[in-house]
Amino acid sequence: MSRKRRRLGEILQHWGLVDDQQLGESLKIAQGSHERIGDVLCELGYVKDTDVAKALASQSGLEYIDLNQPDAINKDNMSLLSVDLIKKYMVLPLEKVGNKIKVIVSDPLNLDTLDNLRFRTNCEIEIALSARSQIKEFLDEMFRETRESIDKAVREMTVDSSIDQAASMNSSMDISGLSIDSSGKSIDSSGKRIVEAAQAPVIRLVNQLIAQGVHSRASDNHIEPMANRVRLRYRIDGVCHDQDQIPKRTQSAVIARLKIMSGIRIEEKRVPQDGRIKLRLGDETVDFRVSCCPAYHGESVVLRILRSDAAMLGLEKLGLQPDTLATFNSVISKPTGIFLVTGPTGSGKTTTLYSALNILNRPDKKIITAEDPVEYNFPGINQCQVNEQIGLSFSKVLRAMLRQAPNVILVGEIRDKEVADVAIQAALTGHLVFSTLHTNDAPSAITRLIDMGVKPFLVASAIQAVLGQRLIRQLCDSCKAPDLNPNPKELAILEMTKEFIGDHTLYKPVGCEICGGSGFKGRRGIYEMMVINNEIRELAFKRAPVNQIRAAAIANGMRNLLGDGKLRILAGKTSASELVKIAQAEGVIEVDDDEAA
Repeated sequence: MSRKRRRLGEILQHWGLVDDQQLGESLKIAQGSHERIGDVLCELGYVKDTDVAKALASQSGLEYIDLNQPDAINKDNMSLLSVDLIKKYMVLPLEKVGNKIKVIVSDPLNLDTLDNLRFRTNCEIEIALSARSQIKEFLDEMFRETRESIDKAVREMTVDSSIDQAASMNSSMDISGLSIDSSGKSIDSSGKRIVEAAQAPVIRLVNQLIAQGVHSRASDNHIEPMANRVRLRYRIDGVCHDQDQIPKRTQSAVIARLKIMSGIRIEEKRVPQDGRIKLRLGDETVDFRVSCCPAYHGESVVLRILRSDAAMLGLEKLGLQPDTLATFNSVISKPTGIFLVTGPTGSGKTTTLYSALNILNRPDKKIITAEDPVEYNFPGINQCQVNEQIGLSFSKVLRAMLRQAPNVILVGEIRDKEVADVAIQAALTGHLVFSTLHTNDAPSAITRLIDMGVKPFLVASAIQAVLGQRLIRQLCDSCKAPDLNPNPKELAILEMTKEFIGDHTLYKPVGCEICGGSGFKGRRGIYEMMVINNEIRELAFKRAPVNQIRAAAIANGMRNLLGDGKLRILAGKTSASELVKIAQAEGVIEVDDDEAA
């Protein structure tokens, strides 16, 4: 017969940490607030969270690890999990044996965290326990050390006069006989390393700058030469944030190092160049698309961070409302026609299309893509790289693709009439075609194609649906607070009346350590789905203006971007001030303060 499992309160009471009165008081509060007894005991100050963690370990038969003890955890094993996973789920990897990873957690009952870790790592998860405060303190110290290592690398470069020699050699030497060895250092044809000692601080600095960008959830790293400094900025959740400045004297060496890593000719400074970097960071392989562009004070370099898990996000996590998601799934299930995704650069169009392809990627379907460039590699999908320099244009790739007998085609972007005509012909001859278009909203896609020169009856016949989208920052769940005095001007711009808001609580950003003080963490899309019906087809055939097409789409059930954004506000996912940026772009007229009042 199995022994009865003791309750947490009984364990703490047995250890003499709480008495009957304290335990009884805490149980009443826990029953009324639906909090866990351990949390209540900590809030009342009767025990520490370390005591609760030890009691949970004793209750569950798990190992307890005191992170305040020296060498409690081997920091070299932190690479077993990506930084994103560590920060998101507040876990620490201990060791990996075979296909099993042992991690430290603070809550053994959080099954969602364990399931997500199993899915993301494709490994079995074994757990040990520690107090949440100790885990947080350990992570704060670890990331502080990362920040200090960047500062140290900059200081080393500043005091090392040999850096100037390395930068000068890299910028002027003939590199026709150079190659890159496994460590990423330049060697000439005779095998002699070039200023290895001088390059070491450069290598460390560049590696730290790249890693810090990834750890900060940045989408882009910007290295921008100025008159007397080199500005470093990370774009996080769509907003650029200044980081520590890089000394001007290290500019040539840093840019030369980035060029070498990305396979760009370091002696060419007159024309723009593109390259790629692939790095292993922890258990995650990250791709970087590198763009080098001549500027007044030197070459500006941008590293676009391409995370494969972003493309595999899944439709459910894109932020689509349930009715829009149902329509989306219905459209991509059709055997023929064109499905367009519209929006400005950086609005998540590629992620949306890749998420759709991921659903359709089955053995019974052949999928071919024409992209410029290919950002993410998908197993089972034939991906073609457009190369205008050798004459391999979108239209040529498309025509070649049609001879491959595909079921589904993705065209990275419809840029001109030639590409549009081929895509439409593909849709009318039995293919399902996905593509993007740069327009302000979904209804404008119809008039945009007609303005390109595509015949209106072809546009009306081929297009099945158009999805317009934007990305909007999400409030940090750890620090967002009720907005008791919302800005009346913003509410007026959004047309959010008291009747519309009703009993919903509006929230505002605050800022904490988890979100880096911005009050926002992550972005999700707001959408408008325009399904083409007979009325809209008739308007397209008649070359009707955009406002008539938009009115017909709304009458057909389309919720515009502003309406979708307001639902996100009512759900407490974003703020009114954040949506105003999108609303104003959609033509909502700003009102005076007197009118708002």
